[in-house]
Amino acid sequence: MGQRQSHRGRHPEDDRLFAQQRIPALREALADLSFLLSKDYAETSALKVVGDHYQLDARQRRAVLRAACSDDSLERRHAHCVRLEQLSGEAVSIDGYNLLITVESMLSGGVLLRGRDGVVRDMASVHGSYRKVDETIDALHHIARALKTLGVGETRWYFDAPVSNSGRLKVLLLDEGKRLGSNWTVELANNVDQILSRATDVVVTSDGWILDRAERWANVTDALLESTGVGKSVVDLRDA
Repeated sequence: MGQRQSHRGRHPEDDRLFAQQRIPALREALADLSFLLSKDYAETSALKVVGDHYQLDARQRRAVLRAACSDDSLERRHAHCVRLEQLSGEAVSIDGYNLLITVESMLSGGVLLRGRDGVVRDMASVHGSYRKVDETIDALHHIARALKTLGVGETRWYFDAPVSNSGRLKVLLLDEGKRLGSNWTVELANNVDQILSRATDVVVTSDGWILDRAERWANVTDALLESTGVGKSVVDLRDA
């Protein structure tokens, strides 16, 4: 899949930026940002106010933003969340890059953040092109096992068509799905977020915009944290 990076792991500064002594300030920043978002402050200006106040660097600001949400979003996300034990027999629609990159990050030691809504998110991202890493196949195997353990029915993966190498990734998923005996379909689309926000299936994603609109969603990431054994390494930014 083009020039290949080896891992989707930690940034060189992450040990310092997310050291244990910095967590209290990050939690306070998250609480303040969530308060401002609840008061309908614009996201950009609210983040600048909070980031400047706590003297956060750019990566810390991004982490706090990913973990924050308004009171209304928090209430809605909790109300529409399907418990993992209720997924047996349910069809699921997966936000492909969102889930895959999170699990790749789990397996390669990347920073994982538990946000205000209880959802774990990574700090990686795709900028126009996806690069397979050493953990990609293992990540797919973990996902397949977790979905089987949960007893889900039909599984639909959605990937952003404009992202380079999406076509190759689709072939890889279909091949691995057959090898693992998983009932996967894979679709490439220009409007994945819109599709998932209107899905009748249970949606699997940590994307806040989708969670604020999906009728039903499930926090499958928690099952994967357990199966990969990295749950204890998650940086919990919720109030202690």
